Order: sequence, then C-alpha cells, then structure tokens
Amino acid sequence: SSYHFNPKLRQLIHKGVTQTLSPKENELLKMLAEHLNDLLPRDQALKKIWGSDTYFNGRSMDVYIAKLRKYLKDDPKIEIVNIHGNGFRLVVS
Repeated sequence: SSYHFNPKLRQLIHKGVTQTLSPKENELLKMLAEHLNDLLPRDQALKKIWGSDTYFNGRSMDVYIAKLRKYLKDDPKIEIVNIHGNGFRLVVS
C-alpha cells in the first residue's frame, strides 16, 4: 500500500503527507487493520472505542468511517466496506 499507518503516533502518511488522526479515528483504523479483510462488528468497535459515552449515538460512527475513507481515498486498492447491520471491513486488494 502507498500508506503508512503509525498508531503509536496517530499518523497516517501518504506520499510524504502526514495526517494526524484523532484518538477515535486512530483507534477505529487500528481495529479495522487488526481485522484486515474481515468483519469488524459495529458493536465491538462501539464498546471498545466509545464505551459508555452517553453522548455518542451509533450513527456517529459513520462520520468517523467517512473521515477514514476520505483519508484513504487516493488508493483504489484500499476500501472500507459497510456490511449493513453488522459492521465494517477494511479491504486491501
């Protein structure tokens, strides 16, 4: 891939440009990478990243997914796929 992800520094680097990720973006991308080409259940991500945050609504996760898709859009071989009603899959072809 043309991207380098450094979760310890919360950085996604592409063509020399560094995108610093928010803590939640970082954790979500890390979980997706750990489940590479496999399903990351929505409930699992919600519980681990947001815990009991009463201000968070499950649909807000879609905003974070949209941001990650935007960061990764320059490589057509990388895609975050929505598995309706179940979760997400980071697919690298």
